[in-house]
Amino acid sequence: MKKESKMKAIAIFEGKQIRRHWDAEKELWYFSVIDVVKVLTNSVDARKYWNKLAERLRKEGNESVTKCHQLKLESSDGKKYLTDVADTEVMLRLVQSIPSPNAEPLKLWLARIGYERLEETADPELAINRALKTYLQKGYSREWINQRLKSIEIRKSLTEEWEKRGVREGREFAILTNEITQAWTGMTTREYKALKDLKKENLRDNMTNLELVLNMLAETATTEISETYEPENLNENKIVAHEGGNIAGNARKQIESKTGKKVVTNRNAKTLYNKKLE
Repeated sequence: MKKESKMKAIAIFEGKQIRRHWDAEKELWYFSVIDVVKVLTNSVDARKYWNKLAERLRKEGNESVTKCHQLKLESSDGKKYLTDVADTEVMLRLVQSIPSPNAEPLKLWLARIGYERLEETADPELAINRALKTYLQKGYSREWINQRLKSIEIRKSLTEEWEKRGVREGREFAILTNEITQAWTGMTTREYKALKDLKKENLRDNMTNLELVLNMLAETATTEISETYEPENLNENKIVAHEGGNIAGNARKQIESKTGKKVVTNRNAKTLYNKKLE
């Protein structure tokens, strides 16, 4: 299983490895910029080439560089290091900035990789089966996985509703998400992650079954309220997000009152793997 998972994290272009990472939330592939540069330039020091290229593109006002970010990818020594990555769209733009006979074939290759994911969008069952296998390999229970897959669907419906209301992806999404989280848990997203001893890990992947269900209720309620009241700016969306979160927050308090146990816990994936989630 580990070998299969590792191969999914590596794509092969003309016999050369390009590290990649699939973001299930955003439904995007992210590719190692250094690996792509190495393929295009055959440079002995691809990192140095990329640093100089990035500096030149910044001076030219090219936005592609600013859209790159860092993820931890496995290196040749088996350890993971922060590495510059870019999604398919940004990578295609960067490729255009590098003179190379391999540029066109690589662009076609990147487009094909993206198309494979578009096929999953057209046939969601393909994506669902892929996610199911990934979570099973990590040791999650099937009960938890069913809830997690449903939570992804609910989250996507919410972000689509936000986009309709003019909310911008990134900072504004984070503000509204934090509003929902604080309303139902009594903690900010940062405090929630700190409770579970998380840094960059996905918070939902570290929730118990009950936490997931209540988070889904909060996001579903927010979507329904937004569709009804049609908020027109960020402040109005914050009010809607708080109201949606409150619905799940009230449910949490009732559960805690009846059971005498806290719903929000410090348990994370390390303590939940291979164990039945509560």
